[in-house]
Amino acid sequence: MDSYQYFMPTHMECGQGLARKTGEFLKPYTKDKVLIVTDPGVRKANILEPVEASLKQYSIPYDIFDEVEPNPTSKVVDKATAFLQKSNYDLILAVGGGSSIDTAKAIAVMANNSGSILDYEGVNKIPNPSLPLVAIPTTAGTGSEATPSTVVTNTQTLFKTAILSPYLYPKLAILDPELTLKLPPSITAATGMDALTHAIESYTSKLASPVSQSFAIHAVKMIGDNLHKAYFVGTDMESRKNMLVASFIAGIAFAHSRLGNVHAISHTFGGVFNIPHGIANATLLPYVLAFNLPACPEKFKDIAAALGEDVSGLSAMEAGGKAIEAVVKMNKAFNIPNNIKDLGVSLDYLPQMIKDSMRSGNVLANPRLTSDNDIKQIIENAYQGVI
Repeated sequence: MDSYQYFMPTHMECGQGLARKTGEFLKPYTKDKVLIVTDPGVRKANILEPVEASLKQYSIPYDIFDEVEPNPTSKVVDKATAFLQKSNYDLILAVGGGSSIDTAKAIAVMANNSGSILDYEGVNKIPNPSLPLVAIPTTAGTGSEATPSTVVTNTQTLFKTAILSPYLYPKLAILDPELTLKLPPSITAATGMDALTHAIESYTSKLASPVSQSFAIHAVKMIGDNLHKAYFVGTDMESRKNMLVASFIAGIAFAHSRLGNVHAISHTFGGVFNIPHGIANATLLPYVLAFNLPACPEKFKDIAAALGEDVSGLSAMEAGGKAIEAVVKMNKAFNIPNNIKDLGVSLDYLPQMIKDSMRSGNVLANPRLTSDNDIKQIIENAYQGVI
């Protein structure tokens, strides 16, 4: 690349117990009322308790919209927007995983813009600034608290619509590892591998810069060093904190580089089959890596080393193969399926999956030139479990 830009307006606070200081953090951003956006699982698990207690301590009025669904749809955004319009909110607080944060971003857009959220598909299509947003992630995976994008499923076409704009950057991200302690191991694994996918695809992206790559490869190493302990121990606060930070910096990386074929394809799985995004990414990742290896073996060698593989004395291609092996081993350790058939993907929808994958801007950032037939082959290989 001859030139590149770096822009990161989101302020980040990270530390154990910071959710109990939410009111203090939010005071500079609100004078009227806060809308908390979350999902039923977060509310049922009482994860909101320290957040609500702190808002009450600082006399910050708030309401809660808790109907966020996995793979958020335009229908949910419409419902939440109608909820928003019933009162005078001047700040949105997202508490939850990527679906909650993405839904909150979409609501923030619709607070000051007309029509449907789907009208703003693409890059820089939002005319008016969004309502200010603060994000408190409860999973270490999506990195949405650090990005200028949201993804919303069109309920009519089942296409996952990507919307990108600087207006979508949260003003503040609060990373509190205590909020991730109640995650079941399966969610820890899926979201952690989602973050790894972000880091790897950002590092190998055609649009990567020295800045984004430095964030991306560091995130790869942090995930390699911490995800196993977060999964198998669960209560280890240091690994939980490090995974939140790794997810955040992977988000910074791909905000500046885009992603690649894993996300181009996995978004179709979420839209058509409603498969959780993290598990779709994790299962697809080895197959896309195998496809991309010839295009950038030196970068794959870096990834293998960051994941702890011994690459001394190996050629770039041999060392790059170690990166694929490392990901396969991680998926196996975390009980993630080794094929997409077990996720519920049906090849009956293959033409639609190919069309929707090629529609994604991430294909253009993928390191290896990709055709319709390439997408077809990747999906078929992943279905059959052949790397």
